[in-house]
Amino acid sequence: MGVMNDIYMLKTGIKSRRESSFDRKGGNGDCRWIAANDTLTIADIECAGIIRHIWFTHTDDHPEDLIRRNLILRMYWDDEETPSVEAPIGDFFGQGFGEYYNYIALPIQASPAGGRGLVCYLPMPFGKRARITLENNTDNGVTVYYYIDYEVHESIPDDMGRFHAQWRREITSPHTHLLENEWNALSDEHPCNVNDEQNYVFADIEGKGHFVGVNYFVESPQPMWYGEGDDMWRIDGEAFPYSLHGTGTEDFFNGAWCPKEFYTHLYYGYSKIPWQNFGWQGRTHCYRYMIEDPIYFDKSLFASIEHGHANILTLDISSVAYWYQTEPHKRFSPFPEKSLRGNMPHVDANSILRWRDSWIREMRSKGHTEQLWGDEKF
Repeated sequence: MGVMNDIYMLKTGIKSRRESSFDRKGGNGDCRWIAANDTLTIADIECAGIIRHIWFTHTDDHPEDLIRRNLILRMYWDDEETPSVEAPIGDFFGQGFGEYYNYIALPIQASPAGGRGLVCYLPMPFGKRARITLENNTDNGVTVYYYIDYEVHESIPDDMGRFHAQWRREITSPHTHLLENEWNALSDEHPCNVNDEQNYVFADIEGKGHFVGVNYFVESPQPMWYGEGDDMWRIDGEAFPYSLHGTGTEDFFNGAWCPKEFYTHLYYGYSKIPWQNFGWQGRTHCYRYMIEDPIYFDKSLFASIEHGHANILTLDISSVAYWYQTEPHKRFSPFPEKSLRGNMPHVDANSILRWRDSWIREMRSKGHTEQLWGDEKF
């Protein structure tokens, strides 16, 4: 991250400051209240500086509110009118699906108890002002505790990019007549994909900057491997084939051979894996931070990934992308309505049995009279 390289150097012209929720009356009520459907400004800093550390926690007295999807974090730099950071607080801090679990990475963490301590060490420069808000988009009030630790500088160099982060979510659909023919399970046809038009999009950026990471949350309603999709990076409007083109989802996230196990590295890992025992059906969270290998762009970056090979799978994908760039930035697409932020229902054992029943009925209709086990071909 750069700081450890010169931690022993004495600095001049820098002051350490903090915005926090401490009790101004000296008591132990070190928190702030956000009423239902209200927005709280937790920091409004007027100076040049760099945010170095953020910590949050919050109450969750109403689990039905899915607070980690519906408490929205926004950050604004230097009097800009639209946010440079916009994401549900859970997803921003690596907590997918509105859930709670410990998460270990160098830039962002979710700490004990049970992932309730939300931490970020990504530096966030600003030239004259930094404003951070929390919108409580639920039907009940929520209590938040926070630290925003920052440095005051005399000025910030022009070549310091501004930090950006954006949440996206899409329920994908197969984009070929083969439907969900992953691994040629339904047909011997081999679909091809020679562009990023139907890919899931991490970020669509205009300006000069560098991309530094992504948290990727995927729920699969079926048991096939979800990760045959290639990552694609269209830099500065280039044509296909792009300068950076991957070979599979797990490959981009530094895994291999369809992993289904917990693994936490400072820069990448799998912090959540499906609880179901059958294949890869269920919820997965994988992450990668390009701290050592940022993706640089001079004019624009279109970052995307296939949902299954050649975009052949139905998946619930959401992500938070992190990058630095010059301002002004391209305005984010409208933030999804609350109704579009909830989880899809789990596909349970009853549903799988109904799938099997439909298959058996179809086999019978085609003249199969023998005892059917489940692996027979038509």
